[in-house]
Amino acid sequence: MTLYRAVRRADLEAQEMKLLAPYAVKSRQSRGRAHEEPEHPYRTAFQRDRDRIIHSTAFRRLEYKTQVFVNHEGDYYRTRLTHSLEAAQIARTIAKVLRLNVDLVETISLAHDLGHTPFGHAGEDELRELMKDSGGFDHNLQSLRIVDFLEERYPGFRGLNLTYESRIGLFKHPELVEEAERRGMGPFERIRCPFLESQVADLADEIAYDNHDLDDGLASGLITETQLSKIALWREAARRFGTQRTLHPEVRRYQVIRGLINMEVSDLIDRSLKNLRKSGIRDARGATRLDQFLISFTPELTAKREELRAFLKTQLYRHYRVIRMTDKARRFIRALFEVYLARPEQLPPGSQKRLSKEGAHRVICDYIAGMTDRYAQDEYKKFFEPYEKV
Repeated sequence: MTLYRAVRRADLEAQEMKLLAPYAVKSRQSRGRAHEEPEHPYRTAFQRDRDRIIHSTAFRRLEYKTQVFVNHEGDYYRTRLTHSLEAAQIARTIAKVLRLNVDLVETISLAHDLGHTPFGHAGEDELRELMKDSGGFDHNLQSLRIVDFLEERYPGFRGLNLTYESRIGLFKHPELVEEAERRGMGPFERIRCPFLESQVADLADEIAYDNHDLDDGLASGLITETQLSKIALWREAARRFGTQRTLHPEVRRYQVIRGLINMEVSDLIDRSLKNLRKSGIRDARGATRLDQFLISFTPELTAKREELRAFLKTQLYRHYRVIRMTDKARRFIRALFEVYLARPEQLPPGSQKRLSKEGAHRVICDYIAGMTDRYAQDEYKKFFEPYEKV
């Protein structure tokens, strides 16, 4: 290659074939897109997928969608957008060390929360209840629905027209693949396990979620370091800073959580490499034929993580203030759903056009799931506060 020659897509694909592990997914070997498009001269297929996610409307909306704390509770807490970026950063590190396809891992990580409702898991739980007799609701399937259908960007087709690998990569478990096919969202190949890039994105999501909820919980004062001192994983990470009494509390907290993330990522990489060597898989599809994840933590760290997650569940997610937030959020969702269902003509024109073909329940579900916390709150005011402009 000459000094001033541009690096083209074919060069990037050749680099993947040379540098990535045999079990990594290669963009040159992608099963392609539902709608044929010319390849880009300078970007691989998975780089284009990642860029389409970043430029999507659903991705921008994640800025005002809840992680744990409802948007108006404070602007310094995590949102779905900041969480997705943090999860993608962790996933990239793991993928690069394991010689997996970093572009595909990043695409899946950035897209994995697109289908989340406003108000976090409270919103999802309420929509699932409201849709139980009308096809159900799952945020993973909703993410696929967004990239396949709800986003409108191109004149010749609905959705973002992502590659097969990016689409199936959104599913953490094979049961979701089967459910997607039952809903007519396929076809997909039946798998026993997700491919490795999807597994990395899944566990990076868990690492980011747990540690950043821990950080937000401490920042809010809903949990304390005194309570956490009883948790083995926290004690192990905090031991290094225990004697530094002059350290600012916020700096100390950041350093301990940074240490926690590093411990988990390092353990995951070491264990996963051992699993990969033992498995002997020689291609990307090899991981999908197995009955368990090859990307995993050691049993010792798994037990410590479970203790920490149990603590978060009881002390943070079930804190009375969080319960108040989630209960209020569910009332918002239910009230809006019932208003639209009673008079679907109150939906915006774009949604009304879909009513006859898709049915009121699914159209309303899509509309509410796409709302930000702030937009849902504003809609609620318009319907239920008499002096609010509509």
